[in-house]
Amino acid sequence: MHDPRVLLNLGAAAVAQLARRGHLLDLPALAELVRQRAQLMDVTQKLRGESNRLAKEGRTGGEAVRARAKEVKEQIQELEVRQKEVQQELHDFLLVVPNLPALDAPEGKSDEDAVEVRRVGEPRAYDFEPRHHADIGESTGILDLARAAKLSGSRFAVTSGTGAALERALAAFFLDLHTREHGYTEYSVPTLVTRETMTGTGQLPKFEEDLFRTAVGGRELFLIPTAEVPLTNLYAGETLDASALPLAMTARTQCFRAEAGSYGRDTRGILRMHEFTKVELVRVVTAESSRAELEVMVTHAEECLKRLGLAYRVVALAAGDLGFSAVYTYDIEVWLPGQGRYREISSCSDTGTFQARRAGIRVRGQGGAKGFAATLNGSGLPVGRTLLAILEQHQTADGGVDIPAALVPYTGFHRIAPDGSPVH
Repeated sequence: MHDPRVLLNLGAAAVAQLARRGHLLDLPALAELVRQRAQLMDVTQKLRGESNRLAKEGRTGGEAVRARAKEVKEQIQELEVRQKEVQQELHDFLLVVPNLPALDAPEGKSDEDAVEVRRVGEPRAYDFEPRHHADIGESTGILDLARAAKLSGSRFAVTSGTGAALERALAAFFLDLHTREHGYTEYSVPTLVTRETMTGTGQLPKFEEDLFRTAVGGRELFLIPTAEVPLTNLYAGETLDASALPLAMTARTQCFRAEAGSYGRDTRGILRMHEFTKVELVRVVTAESSRAELEVMVTHAEECLKRLGLAYRVVALAAGDLGFSAVYTYDIEVWLPGQGRYREISSCSDTGTFQARRAGIRVRGQGGAKGFAATLNGSGLPVGRTLLAILEQHQTADGGVDIPAALVPYTGFHRIAPDGSPVH
């Protein structure tokens, strides 16, 4: 959430920056709400002063003084009601204004406008026609989309045998790497959270249609789309000491997304699911260090892919393609030979102080000065998308799949045979 004074001080510059990401900022409407709030606060304060004076005079004053005191009290009550209404209008206005994109975020509106930063690893040259991961998964029997659809409908998956073991191994590998080498603390967090929690990280109110919600027992709760939501909000409403930062947190959770607006996209395979497992990375840092911390975070996600021997590239997202809360975002795209293209496997974002303002996460610096923290989040990595990348990049001519050496201590096997059985 923005400080309205910052937007008003930036003026036309704020309008221009938000226009880069497709948002039309109604600056006059914002200015009017801020003016009304200030005016109401000023009048109320003056009346309170008069009320205090009349209260003292009322002990010795006449009926006129007491009548005026009663009138002033009623006026204050009316103004307080109106002040709350205007404050709520201003709050609602700001809740749907996205973050300002960084000035150096590439221009453009879609993923086609992303700017490539680097490529790591050469896509493998096959002496056979590489297959799509859905074909590999179904032929080996480790992936069953038809039975998943019988259970839950489209965009769900069932893995079994070596497929399920590989998923479990991937999650353990990611968590061990991030906690033992990258300095993250592992958390186990709820996957059902409140409306306030979703609002704190920017999922609400703008993206309500993309969230799964339950009202069982009369309690409204939302299924998380990513562990970014509970991890970031662990510190909602708190003031942290600057000397304790950065905080680095990671969690493996189930994630749930309605994928509203994606009808007809990526319907084959497990690239775009309603439910999936992901290891998330979150960092809470000082405002001035957030961009440098983003560079650190993206290398942590990259290291997962390097150790799995997966070719990938890093791109900087265009301003018009940034997530609602992001200032700047790097996407990591893994090579999928079955599709002949790079596809997103991780998104690492600097959100500046935007989420911290919404969630009330403050930092106390030297001398006791307080400001807002900055937050970052990134996938490190999604289990399903990494699984499909392994199936496609490490497939063999006979229909089997080689397991990356880094995973063998976790799987106990180094290859999935064409019939889906483990090869030890």
